[in-house]
Amino acid sequence: MASKTLFRTTPGKLAPRTDAVNEAGGVAYALEPRQALACYAATGCLSTTFYASAEVQLDAILGLCGQVEPEWIAKTAVYARERAVMKDLPALLAAVLSGRSADLLRRIFPRVIDSPKMLRNFVQIVRSGAAGRKSLGTVPKRLVLRWLEERSDDQLFNGSVGNAPSLADVLKMVHPKPATRSREALYGWLLGREVAEDALPPVVAAFERYKADPQGIAVPDVPFQMLTALPLGRAEWVEIARRAPWQMTRMNLNTFQRHGVFEVPGITEIVAARLRNPELIAQARVLPYQLLMAFTAASADLPAAIREALQDAMEVALQNVPRVEGKVWVCPDVSGSMHSAVTGLRPGATSAVRCIDVAALVAAALLRKNPDAEIVPFESDVVKVQLNPRDSVMTNARTLAALPAGGTNCSAPLRYLNERRAQGDLVVYVSDNESWIDTPWYGRFGGSATETMRQWEAFKQRNPAAKMVAIDLQPNATVQAKEREDIVNVGGFSDQVFQVIADVAAGRSTAGHWVRQIESIDL
Repeated sequence: MASKTLFRTTPGKLAPRTDAVNEAGGVAYALEPRQALACYAATGCLSTTFYASAEVQLDAILGLCGQVEPEWIAKTAVYARERAVMKDLPALLAAVLSGRSADLLRRIFPRVIDSPKMLRNFVQIVRSGAAGRKSLGTVPKRLVLRWLEERSDDQLFNGSVGNAPSLADVLKMVHPKPATRSREALYGWLLGREVAEDALPPVVAAFERYKADPQGIAVPDVPFQMLTALPLGRAEWVEIARRAPWQMTRMNLNTFQRHGVFEVPGITEIVAARLRNPELIAQARVLPYQLLMAFTAASADLPAAIREALQDAMEVALQNVPRVEGKVWVCPDVSGSMHSAVTGLRPGATSAVRCIDVAALVAAALLRKNPDAEIVPFESDVVKVQLNPRDSVMTNARTLAALPAGGTNCSAPLRYLNERRAQGDLVVYVSDNESWIDTPWYGRFGGSATETMRQWEAFKQRNPAAKMVAIDLQPNATVQAKEREDIVNVGGFSDQVFQVIADVAAGRSTAGHWVRQIESIDL
């Protein structure tokens, strides 16, 4: 008799055979080059992840760039910056374009290089030689010069925080010609030259006067980082808190508390109103997980109004979360690899936000909008958990993020649903896609389907109209569920993933949905 292990009968259609091995050693399906580049662009920060070094990722991205048309690189760069709110990858793709298509670089440069931080990233990447050249060249230099010309004195001054390269380093590379006396003085000040105070832009002159006599005048309206080396008392911190931009406020709530800012009448109300202001949240392009981490890291001594404002801000940031018709199953991966930093490991700058925090947030947000949804966390197997849909997104996300961790078995939730004969219309995975426990020994030699696809076919026998959205939180070129009419793979951790879920649930998307989104970008 033939082996029942090798030749067991599986319900449903014949699952497609795998054609790749993932970074964890499990069988998988390779993404086509355009979708693979999009996944890297929406999730990669050129930092070491649980399974791959930064160097391996860079080589993979440059290899994928060589397999796609320059126009796709340009559109992916715009998508990664404007919708996925990434920094390093859009700058890298722009640097690649500098050697592939000067015309496309001109068209996307203002949209991708939209801040001093992005400008410094672009210059750093080009000068490193990683993208194929070590000098800016004619077109990139002109684009940088135009970028400088189009910024006001105040914008350049406020954007001068940061090093390696600094804004002064950029000036030395491109040698801009100042059009006004104040711009000439500002460039001289940035380059460390002696400059007459009366020639400086007013904000720079005010900062210099404050440095000379911190006790004698009011705190100038300058970037927070410029003031931290100076002696600041509570009155100065109050002024900083009163004028701080949204992101700086979010990141320094505990600092304000330590310096007694919230003891001053009226400041708590000012800061709370800023945090929950929908327009400011939109302008800051806040990622929902940033609010989760601010809430988690918030000192217990913070005023209740501040903590409540963070929860209100979360509701605003999650406005893209869809309400789905039908039965929804959400499967967050809580395995060991998901405890790595979502933006990768970077000495001195590793994010405290883990992949599991983002997965938990997505699950909790979907539950909040869809109280009948069921959450099925998994690692080596399904992890049982009881969540209250009426609890806040913050509360349920922290509960999920605290679950025990093990290996990665992406098929476990579907097997669990099949054992229960469960009905469902939409299954949402949030994972790093590095399933390996469910790869049988014979599967490692090729020719078999992933166990996730086998279990999905069985689920589809009972639920023929069901659809799956698989969200990948890490830079990958492989998936566990092969893209087709009922399966959509998407990468990223901005609120754009909720739009994809909404489109799939409403029947507005099928296979290739993510690729079509990027293709639709108007350059």
